[in-house]
Amino acid sequence: MVSESSSPFHNFLAHYPVEVIPLVQSARALILEVMPGMIEQLDESANLIGYGTDQSYKGLICGIMIYKNYINLMFARGATLPDPDGLLGGTGKRARHVRIEQPADLAYPGLRRLLKTAYSSHGV
Repeated sequence: MVSESSSPFHNFLAHYPVEVIPLVQSARALILEVMPGMIEQLDESANLIGYGTDQSYKGLICGIMIYKNYINLMFARGATLPDPDGLLGGTGKRARHVRIEQPADLAYPGLRRLLKTAYSSHGV
C-alpha cells in the first residue's frame, strides 16, 4: 500500500511553498467531492493539477493553478459557463478562473455551483 506521504500528489506538492499547500489540498478535496471519478493530472511545468475525463485538453474540466500565496481554480471552458455570482476572472477565449486566497473562499456556494455546472456541462 502506498502511503499518502509518498503519493505522486504529495511529492508534487513538495515543490511549492508550504503556505499554499493547505489551499491546494482543500481545493482538491472539493473538486473530488463535486466531480467523483475524475482523472487527476499533475503538471509541474504548468504549476497545474488538472481534473478531467481523460488526459487530453478536450477532457479537462477544471484545475488548480498554484502560485506563491494563492491558487486559481481554473475552468477549462469557463468562458461559456453561467456565472451569476460574478466569480470568474480572466480574458481567455475558453478558460476562466476564480482566485482563492484563503480557505473561506472555497466555502462560497457560488464556487460549488460553478464546479457542478462545469461537471454537468461536460457531459459526465
